Amino acid sequence: AIAVSLVYNGLGNSCVRRGWKGLLMHGKKKMPMHQHLFDLIRCIVTDSEGKQVFKNNLWLLVMGKRRSEITTNVVYESYRQRYDLEHFFRFGKNRMLLDSYRTPDVEHEENWWEIVCLAYTQLLLAAPLCNTTPRPWERYSPEWQTRTIPNPTQVQRDYDRIIQAFGTPASPPKPRGNSPGRQKGTIVNSRPDIPVTFKNKDPPKKAA
Repeated sequence: AIAVSLVYNGLGNSCVRRGWKGLLMHGKKKMPMHQHLFDLIRCIVTDSEGKQVFKNNLWLLVMGKRRSEITTNVVYESYRQRYDLEHFFRFGKNRMLLDSYRTPDVEHEENWWEIVCLAYTQLLLAAPLCNTTPRPWERYSPEWQTRTIPNPTQVQRDYDRIIQAFGTPASPPKPRGNSPGRQKGTIVNSRPDIPVTFKNKDPPKKAA
């Protein structure tokens, strides 16, 4: 079956999508692809004059048992959101220590990811309050002269001033005495040894 749809976006461009459903691809002995049908979608973005914007077409693949419930419009818009996701991961790793937290507990690692996402959300909400402070070598850049909304890096650079403007309801920290530490006779169990997981490990050979 073939489905064709035409959708306009906010930039004045249109996207023509043509889909093929229930396709198969060559598999291997360990990967029976005949059990995994997929839908193929071709996206062509054109401008207001009907000219193709990008040189190559965009090919998207949808797999899963409920793939028939997903329209071509949802597939295309979901893929466009990858632009924001990739920028978040790059900014989170370079500027917000997203992958720098070291802990053997998965729960603690997931909590740290949520904290980074909350901090990134605060930067987005504080963007209207940001005063652009370009570096000396960035002042004459065309990007800085034409930018209307500051990016997360600029907001983070000015966030110290923003957070001091509205204050905090928390009371200032107070000094305290030395901690008594563990009580005498306390036994602390050591962490259990977890086997190391190696990538691309060959499967064990069967006995002759």
